[in-house]
Amino acid sequence: MTDTVPQTGVPASGLRRRIRFIDLIVYGLVFIGPAAAVSIFGPLDAKSHGAVPVVYLVATVAMSFTAFSYALMSRHVPRAGSVFAYASVGIGPRTGFITGWMVMLDYLLIPSVAYLFTGIAMHSFLPVLPTWGWTALAVVCTTGFNLAGVRVAARVAAITVVAEVVVLGMVLVGAAWLLVHEGPTRGWLSPFTGVGGFSVAAVLSAVSVAVLSYLGFDAIATFAEETIGSSRLVGRATLTCLVIAGLLFAAQTYIGSVISPTSPQQLAAHPGTQGDAYYHLVGVQLAGWLSSLLAFVKAAGAAFSAMVGQAAASRILMDMGRDRRMPTAMATVHHRSGVPVVGVLVAAVFNVLIAVWAARQPNGLDLLVSVVSVGALCAFVLLHASVVGYFWVRRAGGARRVGAHVVAPVVGVAILAVVLVEASHVAQVVGAVWLVVGLVLTAVQHRRAPRTATTD
Repeated sequence: MTDTVPQTGVPASGLRRRIRFIDLIVYGLVFIGPAAAVSIFGPLDAKSHGAVPVVYLVATVAMSFTAFSYALMSRHVPRAGSVFAYASVGIGPRTGFITGWMVMLDYLLIPSVAYLFTGIAMHSFLPVLPTWGWTALAVVCTTGFNLAGVRVAARVAAITVVAEVVVLGMVLVGAAWLLVHEGPTRGWLSPFTGVGGFSVAAVLSAVSVAVLSYLGFDAIATFAEETIGSSRLVGRATLTCLVIAGLLFAAQTYIGSVISPTSPQQLAAHPGTQGDAYYHLVGVQLAGWLSSLLAFVKAAGAAFSAMVGQAAASRILMDMGRDRRMPTAMATVHHRSGVPVVGVLVAAVFNVLIAVWAARQPNGLDLLVSVVSVGALCAFVLLHASVVGYFWVRRAGGARRVGAHVVAPVVGVAILAVVLVEASHVAQVVGAVWLVVGLVLTAVQHRRAPRTATTD
């Protein structure tokens, strides 16, 4: 009834193996953002009763199940299509298309949010251009880096990570000096015990929000065909990136918790103060200029985070084009730069349209932020299903292991289901509409494709 399951081997694509292990980690960290926890510290502090580091440690463990499934599949299916390719070989081509379709929602919206964030921040620093102008300029500049090739983009990404880590390090060192000389505002152990008592329910509720900070580490898998060395490196880089991000998030939120002049109860009572809570505590407790510098590198870093998301989207579009699940023009790779140029430009067009439209709306940022997660979470669920299908049902990966090939994916799906239930109503509606469109496209493709005896 559908096409046969594609081969796991990497088709000839024109992509060049130029990315090293360290580049993969840098790409993942840039997309996530080393200081990503800064932006949602206030909401998490209020929701968890002050136990934000515990929230991030639990969230890291929770997301490790998804990272483990990526590591398994990227080793056996080292293709740029990432979850599209994994679901295609693990379950079937039609499910593969739906998986790729859902993750594309993530890779179109997250970069758009990041570009808009850059536009808003840069307009506040330099109002010479309107927000939409800075947003469009960020898209154009980063698209240029992507078109120049992976080596150029990797260098730019590395500079971005270093800058953000250096400024974050300045905050941590300044806070350490403050703690040595004046002591903590809250108790030393309060980030682990909570303020006013520890609540498991409060922590778990906050975890459902904190896991969204990790969205982006999955982009590493889309560079599988450009990685120098063993296919195992992609999985190792994915897990390494997750651990590094988790430790950075725990460290910055621990410091923020013990020096915060505002209690979790005060933040909960005044939701309007939650968004800039971390910048506020840095400005009050350390220095105003350091708070501004942190905000600036976060703003600049957002654009380069979007650059990585755009690059990841182009690789998935390319692989879907190769399999004729998207127009074959998507598979076009520039002969000099080795970049899927059509995919990059298509992603860029969508990014600039979505981001500039949102920039001209009074609640554009809030609207985009409320829907960015659902595509990735749905794709992650199908990723776990692909592990079961590939290793356990199809027996395509050698010896079957209950723990790795059944238990871990099932636990991963359970965690993601909780997060999806906690997602905003708007996100759920957008995700459902996007899924319906994908199912319609799948049905149209199926009618046009030649019939075979293999079912999905």
